[in-house]
Amino acid sequence: MGRKNNHRTFDNRVKLVQGLITLFVLVFSVYLFAIQIFDVRHYRGKTHRTKKLFILRGEIVDRNGIKLATDVTTFNLYARLSDGDTPKEELATFLAPLLNTTKKQLMIKLSQDKKNILLKKGIERKVADKIREAHYRELSLDETTKRVYPQGILASHVLGYYNPNADIASGVEKTAKEWLEDGGEQETYEKTGNGNIVFDLSTKPEKLTKPQRGKTLTLTIDSAIQHVCEKVLYKQIADKNAKRGAAIVMDPSNGEILAFAVYPYYNPNQYYKYSDKEFKNWPLTDVYPPGSTFKIITVSSGIISGQYNKNSRVLDTGKVKIGTWTIKNHDYKKFPYPGMIDLVYLLKHSSNVGSINIALSIPKERYYNILRSFNFGGRTGIDLPGEAKGLLKSWERWDKSDHASMGHGYGSSVTAIQMLAAIGAIANKGVWVTPHVIKYTPEQEAEKVARRRVMDEGQARDVTELLAKAVEESPNENLKDFTLAAKTGTSKKPNENGVGYSNKLYTSTIGFLPASDPKVVIYVVVDSAQGGGIWGATVALPVFKEIALETAKILNLKPDKIGG
Repeated sequence: MGRKNNHRTFDNRVKLVQGLITLFVLVFSVYLFAIQIFDVRHYRGKTHRTKKLFILRGEIVDRNGIKLATDVTTFNLYARLSDGDTPKEELATFLAPLLNTTKKQLMIKLSQDKKNILLKKGIERKVADKIREAHYRELSLDETTKRVYPQGILASHVLGYYNPNADIASGVEKTAKEWLEDGGEQETYEKTGNGNIVFDLSTKPEKLTKPQRGKTLTLTIDSAIQHVCEKVLYKQIADKNAKRGAAIVMDPSNGEILAFAVYPYYNPNQYYKYSDKEFKNWPLTDVYPPGSTFKIITVSSGIISGQYNKNSRVLDTGKVKIGTWTIKNHDYKKFPYPGMIDLVYLLKHSSNVGSINIALSIPKERYYNILRSFNFGGRTGIDLPGEAKGLLKSWERWDKSDHASMGHGYGSSVTAIQMLAAIGAIANKGVWVTPHVIKYTPEQEAEKVARRRVMDEGQARDVTELLAKAVEESPNENLKDFTLAAKTGTSKKPNENGVGYSNKLYTSTIGFLPASDPKVVIYVVVDSAQGGGIWGATVALPVFKEIALETAKILNLKPDKIGG
């Protein structure tokens, strides 16, 4: 009897234990179900498990749809040896041919005393898929992105670069950041500690299988014209052993930049190999005396002020003393006293004295306000980072030397983009337009692109006529098929400490064509060309003319010369 009671007691205890285990399993299952389905512990809100959906940065294309920048998905491979028991040698043997490395090198990495061992960055998707298919628990892949610039150095100072690891950008990669990263409504998902996605009722599989991409950004740049500008500019810089150079082409009617070539250049695919010298977008950031190209603005100011018209004459004594400075015309030895000259002569011979006399004839305040209307002393508002204001002293601080120097391009310091926009206003029948590199919709353009009249249409037409006649009388400057309104310039380069001038020169040419109906305005400036006979007409003009002719072909511009 005692033995039966003992058996009964033992059976009851076993049943109790079994019941408790069954109850525990049931309760735990309900708990897990509640966590995963109803999120009773609010794990989804914990940042260590919840992540935003992976978004590819939008593409950048030129005005014709040519791809200039795009994101490609890559993967970083890690080894977490504690997650499995696969021998290191087996892992190394498997991975070596896929990672294009040796078994020995992988064994060295796998022998590190680390919880997570980085084996390789930037693995392509097809390689990552092969690694996944092997199902090694010790290997995990982190999805990442790489910014690629298919055209290499082309338009590098417009595009800029993007470093996804540090979220650092330049160029339009910076100014258009929000647009490029706008992937629509943001989705989140959960990942386990080893990187696997946790699927629950809120997970949208279709969103996870195809990464979201930001908006495509279309630029105003024409890759064909950009290529021409870079090719011609870089060759001249090499031939003249110059320090820097820029060639910019713009549609004056709407401010769209068709080409923006800068030297030194860099390859945004390998941005980490370059210094600040190559990165600097100096046509926007650096100022310099424009020299004789500014005489276009001087003549325009004289006409706007009412002191002159296209038939006016001005006294040119060959040289003039302003304070302690004696200023001569560059051709003083050949023409020591030109006398009363017309404005075509002034532009053709680049008369310093004639330009100074026009400047001095305009009251200071009036002259200053005209220059400000052309946006000198202020940013143009171009959609690229780092633009400087230029230097233009208030008229109240001008002495006679300042006032006079304005006339021949030394009283102010400008940026290349300021000069381009100012001359573009003359080409655009007197209306100044914000230069820009992003192609805007009509609604965006109304918000982002300013337009303001700086001179009457008739006045702009008169200045254009004067320029075109001056060019036509200069065989070295004119073009066979197109009337050209342009001016060359040469200016001394200031010393780096800001005191006095060095023996280096800025050489430049700026103008537009066809003069009868301007379609493009072009500015070429070269810094510190070496050798003999360094002038705007010998250094910048050949670059300008070749760019003008090639651009006319690309845009299929109609010749406006009789017989052209």
